Amino acid sequence: MDRLTLATTQLGRMRGMTRYYHERFFADIRYTTALSVVLLLIGWWGIPEAFLLVPPVALLGANQTAFDASYLHFARHYAASLESDLNEGVRKKVLVAAELEDRYLYPLNEKKIVTAHLGWGFSWFGWMTILYTFSGALAFLAGLALGLSTLTEAGSTWTFAYLGILGVLVLASVVIGGWWFVAGTGESRLKEVLDAEFGRSMSDANRGPAS
Repeated sequence: MDRLTLATTQLGRMRGMTRYYHERFFADIRYTTALSVVLLLIGWWGIPEAFLLVPPVALLGANQTAFDASYLHFARHYAASLESDLNEGVRKKVLVAAELEDRYLYPLNEKKIVTAHLGWGFSWFGWMTILYTFSGALAFLAGLALGLSTLTEAGSTWTFAYLGILGVLVLASVVIGGWWFVAGTGESRLKEVLDAEFGRSMSDANRGPAS
């Protein structure tokens, strides 16, 4: 198998991976939303303990969808480098999907809140990320507020344990998420490997046209 054929095969795999994790992202959003609504209805139906399950579900959903997004980053970075390599191989700019994604969805190699870029690259994709994040936070706070009286009735030990564990998990999610996504740690690791493998700056390969 020659180099161009191998690169084309790998590009097909990465495009398939991009599609799969887009599907996983929205599937996980649907599952989390549906489960949160069901738990809220059960709580209003007369089982208030169900309210206390909403914050963990919302938190797990946020982490899971961010995990899905991390694989989108992985696949898009690799696909962008493969496209650039194939374009060089045929000496013509035929493959432009990476540039289109950079401009239309969200840019790579830029600071983002997972997939929401708040600068020139802000898009509908970014808005949907913010909307889902806000909705999840709202469900988290609603479940906590509605279940707080039930929690305090269970005693100080349960209250301390529940709020303490939940607080640690929220703090860890925010800190690690900021380190991995906003600070660009994850993307910088991809860049390091791909730059070394393809012998050029991946940021140049992935950068869309100037606005």
